[in-house]
Amino acid sequence: MLSLPIVSNASYQVIARKWRPQTFEDVVGQDHVVRTLRNAIARGRIAHAYLFVGPRGTGKTSTARIFAKALNCTGGPKADFDPADPACVSIAAGSHLDVIEIDGASNNGVDQVRDLRETVQYTPAQGRFKIYIIDEVHMLSAAAFNALLKTLEEPPAHVKFVFATTDPQKVLPTIVSRCQRFDLKPIPAALIVERLARIAKAEGIQATDTALACIARMADGGMRDAQSIFDQMISFCGNHIDEPDVLDVYGLVSTEKLAALAAALASGDHAEIVRLVDECDAAGRDLARLLTDLQGHIRDALLDAIGKGGRSALLGGVSLTTEQLTRMLDVLRQGEDGVKLGLSDKINLEVTLLKAVDASRARAIDSLLKELATLSAALPEAGSAVASGAGEEKKKP
Repeated sequence: MLSLPIVSNASYQVIARKWRPQTFEDVVGQDHVVRTLRNAIARGRIAHAYLFVGPRGTGKTSTARIFAKALNCTGGPKADFDPADPACVSIAAGSHLDVIEIDGASNNGVDQVRDLRETVQYTPAQGRFKIYIIDEVHMLSAAAFNALLKTLEEPPAHVKFVFATTDPQKVLPTIVSRCQRFDLKPIPAALIVERLARIAKAEGIQATDTALACIARMADGGMRDAQSIFDQMISFCGNHIDEPDVLDVYGLVSTEKLAALAAALASGDHAEIVRLVDECDAAGRDLARLLTDLQGHIRDALLDAIGKGGRSALLGGVSLTTEQLTRMLDVLRQGEDGVKLGLSDKINLEVTLLKAVDASRARAIDSLLKELATLSAALPEAGSAVASGAGEEKKKP
């Protein structure tokens, strides 16, 4: 029996790490944050504490590291630093003595914060500033937050704090009030596709636009998630990735079938709805994900209706009002738990979709009362017009 050669994996880096942003220009979809930080550096208005807030994979920690490079690069602070500068390279590698990254989840006690309070007094060893990056800062205990307050309010001039969190509601308001807050947004799918296409070209991977669009849809606005999915697809497919491959691996439904299902909802075609759900279930598709993607289709139609004065024909050419689309979307949202946690996701999805059809055809009681009031107001005028016409007829010889 032939034995496989042993391949060293020591130098391999996953795509999410290999293509992590290294400069401000590399940051995708957060122009408002990048612009503010660059201007602060250019004008010498660098605050002592920053709070980066946003969903996972949107660039909070990466932006914090880039900011640290801009502050501690050779000849800095400067926004347009050289990423090959030894100081920047050491910050990227996590070996810079004056850039300390702390995991808030595992260093959340008051003792760790007391140690931090002692070390901030020491002057920087390499760079101009001593920078503390605390990831998932919301995991700090209340006692740890209170121990940090005084240092955060009046830190030494050489100390900068950068906090990152996915759950800002858990950060004490007294901490937030001492920071400049930046909200990082989910990255638009078009920008994710554009970045993945660049990575694919550099890595020698042939990936179709539809495949990359599926990956972006799966990522839900997170660049890191998109890169991780792309990495997995390379392992599965090799150097050529097509849309069916992504659909099969992650149980997604194609955009064409989603559009067909949305059109069936709009037209109230119960038989077509059941047939499409049966097809998706037989193909092993993720029905909970199908419901989520379907909500996105309905939301797009709702926004279209709002922009066009109250009606949209995006769903298979059927014209629906904002009221109908809102009711449909509300029922789909209410059915999420049943599809995700119920004993039969298929049955629960079918019931949810059929309820959504019924809801879109129901009328709100207040709109009916308004129409009745308008009709009743018009009836006396119509009656008097009829009576007037009858009087004129009698006068004729």
